[in-house]
Amino acid sequence: MTLPRPGSNMDPGGKPKAVPGDAVDNQNPGSPMDARPLCPSAPPKKTDTVVFGVVGGTADEPRLAYLKDPQPVTDEVLALSKPVKPTEVFRFAAPCAGSGCQHFDGNECRLVKKTVQLLPAVVDRLPPCRLRPRCRWWRQEGGAACTRCPMVVTENYQPSEQQRQVADPAVIKREV
Repeated sequence: MTLPRPGSNMDPGGKPKAVPGDAVDNQNPGSPMDARPLCPSAPPKKTDTVVFGVVGGTADEPRLAYLKDPQPVTDEVLALSKPVKPTEVFRFAAPCAGSGCQHFDGNECRLVKKTVQLLPAVVDRLPPCRLRPRCRWWRQEGGAACTRCPMVVTENYQPSEQQRQVADPAVIKREV
């Protein structure tokens, strides 16, 4: 099966096209007005961050349930995860930090590159994700990233060897 690449939202030079009405909206990240790429593996900060999914499944096979509409991160939202860490319950997205992120190599996100190279797809259709038009992972790796995204969790206390390699910024995988 061939998964869709983000071609429909790319210009002829391979750069993401603006969606009609796009403009940067620093107050509402992830909103239709915010054209910056979003990292779907961001830490839970209270500015420029949204919750876009709830972690379910099991400890061995976590699965993300996508929210119909991403929600801004607030103290109240973070408190919903108590007594555990918010990253054990939610997935967060925020504008990509680019060179400020340990997983960014100056051109690409190595985290999603290794995710696609080392981890198996866990769904055979694209999940119902509202971040996709602005998702850095989608823009970089297309549908291959999306079919692995539901298994990605921030807090994994028993990761497999492949998951350890994916998460470790010091591990750099070559093109396969």
